[in-house]
Amino acid sequence: MNALSFVVESRRAGSGARAGRMLTPHGLVHTPAFMPVGTQAAVKSLTPDELAVIGTEIILANAYHLYLRPGPELIAHFGGLHQFMGWDGPILTDSGGFQVFSLGFGLEQGVGKIARIFPEQATPQVKGEHKPRLTSVDEEGVTFISHLDGLRHRFTATKSIETQQLLGADIILAFDECTSPLASYEYTRKALQRTHHWAEESLAAKTSSQQALFGIVQGGEYRDLREESAQFIGTLPFDGFAIGGSLGKSKRSMYEILEWTVPLLPDNKPRHLLGIGEPEDLFEGVQRGIDLFDCVAPTRLARHGMLYTRRGRINIKNAQYREDQSPIEAGCPCPTCRHFAKGYLRHLFVAGELLAFRLATLHNLRFILNLMREIRESILAGRFFTFKEGFLAEYRTERGERPPT
Repeated sequence: MNALSFVVESRRAGSGARAGRMLTPHGLVHTPAFMPVGTQAAVKSLTPDELAVIGTEIILANAYHLYLRPGPELIAHFGGLHQFMGWDGPILTDSGGFQVFSLGFGLEQGVGKIARIFPEQATPQVKGEHKPRLTSVDEEGVTFISHLDGLRHRFTATKSIETQQLLGADIILAFDECTSPLASYEYTRKALQRTHHWAEESLAAKTSSQQALFGIVQGGEYRDLREESAQFIGTLPFDGFAIGGSLGKSKRSMYEILEWTVPLLPDNKPRHLLGIGEPEDLFEGVQRGIDLFDCVAPTRLARHGMLYTRRGRINIKNAQYREDQSPIEAGCPCPTCRHFAKGYLRHLFVAGELLAFRLATLHNLRFILNLMREIRESILAGRFFTFKEGFLAEYRTERGERPPT
């Protein structure tokens, strides 16, 4: 079989929203879809069986982190990521390009791709002095210092692809440079040229017929660079495409970047928005033609006691939930809501019990996965916009925000 096949089943007139099916060597993914992040070959606190129970179809792991620990050769010795971690569904691996940013400009400037890049969320600055960057970028690749042991390593496009082929994921990503939201136009253009060069090197380095390779569109917040990148990457023989890098300085800017970029990509191949996954962003991304999402937010928020509900997020550690005998959300089919009350979950967090992380993560991921299922069904039924407006009006109003216009 081919490494990947993708079919669009239905489209929503008046938007880019579409429902499809993506077939990989390890199974079918119904799109639009959200993939939980298992950076270190594990979605934090959950087993593969639990992921399957809550409706996970595909997960994301990270080549950079697995290259450093335990090493791609060891994982290949186990038969690849699927056997190593006991997950028999599809896996996508990131190329390490995001770590070029996060350990470079991100560390030095105190910015991130999700948190603190949008002014309405928080200032780009972090408390305390900025740490020195751990990476050095040149035309051929990246030299970096391991955050684990201080040893120096070198990543090139060829090295990234070789690493991902040893890992054995169903979908691998071309090596790229993810620029900072504070990067200048001149630097972003240079990084774009490197990314395009590395995209061609990634294609040349790939030898596995059982893995699909996605190209990555960069260009920061600059329209001409985004359009140039989409046109260039879109003409290369990739199996799908990802949109990465800095996504502007506001949510509105992020949506505009998608509006510039997505129409220039081939219509018959899947599109992945890297690192984005808040509920409102899922709707906006789908409306603009995105098929795949990943984000650490549901699991990271869960570990801090922040839980998704259809009325917005709640902080389960608040004292108001101490005697609350109701589930996080009435009618939620997740294992946490079926068996436990908010008062018990609050107790686990206050007591520092590890079970708190697992139960909160089960709920948050089930919430996002179920939301994606409902979005898909609304596209198939021709009621995407009605569902979007109803959901976001309730979700945002409860959080004290204005409903979408």
